[in-house]
Amino acid sequence: MGEIENRPPDPSLLRISDNDRQKVAEVLREAAGEGRIDLEELDERLELAWGAKTYADLVPITADLHLPAHPLPAAAPARRTPTGLPTSAHASSTAIMGECKRQGVWAVPEHHSAFALMGSVVIDLRQAQLSSHDTQINASTIMGEVKIIVPAHLNVVIDGTPIMGEFGHGKDKVPAEIGPDSPTIRVRGMAMMGSVTVQRQPAPGTPKKFIGTY
Repeated sequence: MGEIENRPPDPSLLRISDNDRQKVAEVLREAAGEGRIDLEELDERLELAWGAKTYADLVPITADLHLPAHPLPAAAPARRTPTGLPTSAHASSTAIMGECKRQGVWAVPEHHSAFALMGSVVIDLRQAQLSSHDTQINASTIMGEVKIIVPAHLNVVIDGTPIMGEFGHGKDKVPAEIGPDSPTIRVRGMAMMGSVTVQRQPAPGTPKKFIGTY
């Protein structure tokens, strides 16, 4: 009995505030504006959001809204790596109580979706091939982590909603080297009791002695 009594409380069962309900309502209204849910469903979900008591009550209301606003074809066209080998574009990265990593040379479509439910997703763009000069990543997590790693030359715009979590730019390991022609990565989404972070890192294989303190 003593071990059970000493267990830490489940954060999903904590009571939510009106501010938390308002953040979820904003996510729902944005989803309706993008056509992901219709007005009737918006009203139903808003009613559930305003009637929610705990964070666990909010999870099913928003769990299916991490997909991009502009759906991609089921099979993205193959692209070529610098060595001439074809590589496929990945439209989404999902981890449910597990881990998903996108690393090395891979093709990034104009819209990419990342979602972690009690799991971890890593999106490494340092060697990735961007199909657009302006790329959007819809990153959301529920009690999990989404980490986006970018090279120094990429411009990053972050616009997300944290709900008892973190959504923002982490401490860079290299300084930004952004110019007028730098591609832009736009990161949107929601972090509920989890984190979505973006961090600049040096190119893979860079010796530590060449990485300055930043």
